[in-house]
Amino acid sequence: MKSRFVLNFKVALFGVGANKLRAFLTGLGILFGVGAVICMLAIGTGARQNILEQLSLIGTNNIVINAIDPSEIEDEGEGSEREESSKFSPGLNVNLIEALAALLPDATAISAEVEVSARAIYAGKLQNTRAIGVNNDFFEVNNLRIRQGSFFSADHQFFGSDVAIIGDQVARFFFHNEDPTGKYIKVNQNWLQIIGVLESRAFSQELGDEFGLRDVNSDIYLPLNTFFSRFENRGAIRASDIDRRGRRGARRNYHQLDRITVRVADSAELTTSSRLVSRLLRRLHNENRDFFLEIPELLLEQQRKTQDTFNLVLAVIAAISLLVGGIGIMNIMLASVMERTKEIGIRRSVGATEDDIKTQFLMEAIIISLFGGVLGIFFGIGAAELVTLYTGIPAIVTLWSIALSFGVATIIGLVFGYFPASRAATRDPIKSLRIE
Repeated sequence: MKSRFVLNFKVALFGVGANKLRAFLTGLGILFGVGAVICMLAIGTGARQNILEQLSLIGTNNIVINAIDPSEIEDEGEGSEREESSKFSPGLNVNLIEALAALLPDATAISAEVEVSARAIYAGKLQNTRAIGVNNDFFEVNNLRIRQGSFFSADHQFFGSDVAIIGDQVARFFFHNEDPTGKYIKVNQNWLQIIGVLESRAFSQELGDEFGLRDVNSDIYLPLNTFFSRFENRGAIRASDIDRRGRRGARRNYHQLDRITVRVADSAELTTSSRLVSRLLRRLHNENRDFFLEIPELLLEQQRKTQDTFNLVLAVIAAISLLVGGIGIMNIMLASVMERTKEIGIRRSVGATEDDIKTQFLMEAIIISLFGGVLGIFFGIGAAELVTLYTGIPAIVTLWSIALSFGVATIIGLVFGYFPASRAATRDPIKSLRIE
């Protein structure tokens, strides 16, 4: 049994080898189909990986409240909107954190942040950076970890201690292989003691533009009260604000905070919680639209659905390519059966059974299909690399996608080679020998 199978395989291999050009052209359909499958799966895998990386950067189950500069509100329109914007609004401030905690008991963390451009100086080196005032929840919400040192303590936050946590890029620029913890760095006119260094984290400029994220590696973080006392407290009312009361013209940015991020325990409550937050803010801000809400996870979900649609289109294209390739194999094998009628008759006359003839032609179809499949794997890997190189779309080729491609190529050979093989096996050997 085994020897007959090996013999049939050799005969099939010889039949394919005798018509190399035809076999190559027949396998092209499988080549492009398998290549499309691999490239499509690579793009889908890359997209999923990219979304997971984005979630790790922005955090999950987050509602982001962003402050809007009052001057931008006044420039939007006139009439009722301008009248609304003239009403008093306390803006985003630290008192809002307690109000949000009371409103959303399932909130696991409420992050506050405010930033200002700054110049950092150490040992004669100068770097333009940003000073970010944060509370302790900021690091949890943004999934930031400490590489050296520690986070801020409760005393640091309460007393506004002159301490700072620096990003990895800041540490490498100023300190090289030194341990920065315990050293003092000058930020604008303030000397701050470094108590920690954040772990380095990959940053995508495209993602930053889309979700308003910063490169955490290049920033300097300090406690909120330290920021308010040493750098800027926009929430404080000054004499100049009283003098401006009732006058028209641009208003200063009165928001004490630039952003507040609320993390809720259950993602199913994101939409409901965001509505509650919006109502609270509009009531506290006297209907001033000096803020806007974002739910990054829902934006990513929409992005994922768009990517899935794109992947489905690619899958349909790949399926059509494979179908065309399979039909091509069937047509060529049918033509081959007609051309090799006498060969079939001779094999039957010397003892070959119907199963032997069927196995021979079925193997020829599988060999052509696998040949196209192997070339298609290299074509798919190359196409995935080109997609990443020229479009920036991440494409990750996995072993299981290659295995799937091999399986698809084999199935194509079996399915579309079966009918021609059966037709060859059922031909009358006497009539086949008579054909010239």
